[in-house]
Amino acid sequence: MPEETPPTDTHITPTASEPRPESPDGALGGNGAGCAVLVALVMAVVLGLFVPLVWNSWGATDFPRVAPEETADRVFQRSQEAYGVLGFGRTVEPGAEDIGVSPENTFASSLCYDGGLFGLEDKTVDGAYSMSHRWALDHVPASRAVSGLRRLHRHLDDDGWEVTSYREGAQGTDWDLFVQRDGGAERMSFTWYADREYFTGGASGPCAYDPSWKTGDTAPSGDDQRPPPLGPHSGI
Repeated sequence: MPEETPPTDTHITPTASEPRPESPDGALGGNGAGCAVLVALVMAVVLGLFVPLVWNSWGATDFPRVAPEETADRVFQRSQEAYGVLGFGRTVEPGAEDIGVSPENTFASSLCYDGGLFGLEDKTVDGAYSMSHRWALDHVPASRAVSGLRRLHRHLDDDGWEVTSYREGAQGTDWDLFVQRDGGAERMSFTWYADREYFTGGASGPCAYDPSWKTGDTAPSGDDQRPPPLGPHSGI
């Protein structure tokens, strides 16, 4: 009768450095490292978005103190320069008989807003205002509008303005030009409406604090400003 061989123990006990796959300690070690990496990535993204947001919000209401008369004069000079480059020969008197139809030469003042720490609020800033100037001409033929806008486009681009939009319409369609500088603090816009041969232009300035503002004032500073006549001289 042959001698029986004892059965071989095929179960190998894992060492301390080789935990069982189903071991809670082993699972925790693998997932813990993955979680740590994930948390680090999330924090990097959050900080990358949060820090610039907070940084930008700190300067959101850091406006200069400028009298409305001075701001109004500055935006008017922007319009005067553009009007001269366009080459129009008429003088536009202050005011407007029929906005959108007749010639126009007007100022407008608006309130400035603070978006808060995260840019989600919408509240006015006490004493802050923004001035803009708008002008318009009627009976402007295509030949005058087209040549003037092309010339103004080149002039503003050479002068350091950022051209954000420029559209040369086909025959019988509108033309327009939009520019800005200082990150959008200053803007100008020009549009020629082909169907009614109507040309509009405008300039707006950055927000500023009115040195004479008093607690309780509700209307935007500078809303009583009246522009001088807009003339054909270039101002450049």
